[in-house]
Amino acid sequence: MSDRVRVVVVTGLSGAGKSTALRALEDLGYFCVDNLPPALLDRTVEVCEAGDVRRIGLGIDVRVGSFLDGAVEALARIGAVDATGRPSRDVVVLFLDASDEAIVRRFSETRRPHPLTGAARARMRDPATAEWSSSAQVGAVAVLDGVQLERERLSPLRASATVVFDTTLLSVHELRAQVIAHLGPGKGEQPRMTTRFISFGFKYGLPVDADLVFDVRLLDNPYFVPELRNLAGTDAPVRDYILRNPDALEFIRRADDLLAFALPRYEREGKSYLTVAIGCTGGRHRSVTVATALADGLREKTGLPILVLHRDVGRSDNFGQRPSPPTGGGRWEGGAK
Repeated sequence: MSDRVRVVVVTGLSGAGKSTALRALEDLGYFCVDNLPPALLDRTVEVCEAGDVRRIGLGIDVRVGSFLDGAVEALARIGAVDATGRPSRDVVVLFLDASDEAIVRRFSETRRPHPLTGAARARMRDPATAEWSSSAQVGAVAVLDGVQLERERLSPLRASATVVFDTTLLSVHELRAQVIAHLGPGKGEQPRMTTRFISFGFKYGLPVDADLVFDVRLLDNPYFVPELRNLAGTDAPVRDYILRNPDALEFIRRADDLLAFALPRYEREGKSYLTVAIGCTGGRHRSVTVATALADGLREKTGLPILVLHRDVGRSDNFGQRPSPPTGGGRWEGGAK
């Protein structure tokens, strides 16, 4: 595993999605600083390294004014080679672009001024009369002129970019997915998504943080086998009883196929953690065995870190006396598992 610090510099046109990209990096565990003058890049990275920060995201744009002129040189310094001839840091320059029409529309929707609108309007002022040209009175034209001026000022950074995203047709969610696809788990040794399997009893309520819920109350209940009633799904006799049931094996197979498909895609979408809840009546027998079986299989299939928690297995009222089943047909689930 590489021990080099990774620095992702996010830059580009105002309104092209820099804030969205930086938030995505923060969710991936980067320490992010926005609107940073290039003259402070070296010192910022050094301070982060001293604090053992290994993933750094830096936002640079035209808001830094005249400091922007030294941006390319600053990037060269933080990515300089070391004594072995290798780059001392892994530096990625992410440039966000979009069409002029898209930028003008986004500023119109947010009703925020473009940071270079004032400079663009100054270009339209008649020096002889000190009057504004008629076109300068139209907000959209002022924004468009600001965008054109911004493109000029950012052209050296665009030429230095490692990755360029055109966000013209991207929603904020799609841009986030693009950032994660290039810089997320598996890219540059980012942490993998952590998945938790929680077994629980429906009679105690759903786990509040559950992303996916599976109900295994359709399986035969060991609670109604006297010698298994006071054991748990972690005990071999209960586990064997459940797993020799063809319905249980088929349920596990199908759930395993679904989750093996879904988990890598949740990770690719950018989730840092996912909670899969497996429930039965009391959370003592069936859900415990099934959650453990699914976690063991998927841990090997996906390579993801998977944790298992049995929330209700130790509750004292799971050891209560068995109520009398109701008369009539159908399987009775009882009050405890």
